[in-house]
Amino acid sequence: MTKQTILGRVTQLAKANINALIDQAEDPQKMLDQLIRDYTNNIAEAEQAVASTIGNLRLMEQDHKEDVEAAAEWGGKALAASRKADELRGAGSAAEADKFDNLAKVALGRQLQSEQEARTAEPTIASQSEVVDKLKTGLDQMKAKLSELKAKRDELVARAKSAQAQNQMMDAVKNIDVLDPTSELSRFEDKVRREEAKALGKQELAASSLDAQFEQLDSLGASAEVEARLAALKTGA
Repeated sequence: MTKQTILGRVTQLAKANINALIDQAEDPQKMLDQLIRDYTNNIAEAEQAVASTIGNLRLMEQDHKEDVEAAAEWGGKALAASRKADELRGAGSAAEADKFDNLAKVALGRQLQSEQEARTAEPTIASQSEVVDKLKTGLDQMKAKLSELKAKRDELVARAKSAQAQNQMMDAVKNIDVLDPTSELSRFEDKVRREEAKALGKQELAASSLDAQFEQLDSLGASAEVEARLAALKTGA
């Protein structure tokens, strides 16, 4: 995976609108779980890419530093050789002086080469430094987004559980509603009332039967009195 691809993916994921994604999802919790897995995997890939990019950058910076130091060192050698040539030429040793001037020229050539290599690396180092900064920023944003995703997922799960508990409670209340004529309590109450009515009926029936017996007894007493008076008339008593 190239650094450009990683940078593009990091930027895209870091800018993702979680609320919009939730609104569009048929199952928000599953969508968030999948996003969390994707973000976790992409963060791991991005961290590897960033580490590799930083490693390459540090190597280039080290090479650049060595080129700069080499240029300075070759410059020093060129200066030393030039001074030695001047000293020898002043002493009348022209051949030896030319030899040291040639060494100075070689040193100056090496200095120019090192300086050129250092200048050539500088734009690449600057570009890679910018890429690393962007990748680090993107990683931080992705990690923040991952935390946001987890918080959203936890909030969504908590809300779902709360809604489920409320629905269960409402169903339970509905099932035991005493005002509902089809509920078990209402039917039990009707049964109790019927039993109470039956008991009242039996009491009333028993009372009616007892009154009839007393009325029959009173009727028998009157008939006996009539018979006794009739017998008295016949005997002239």
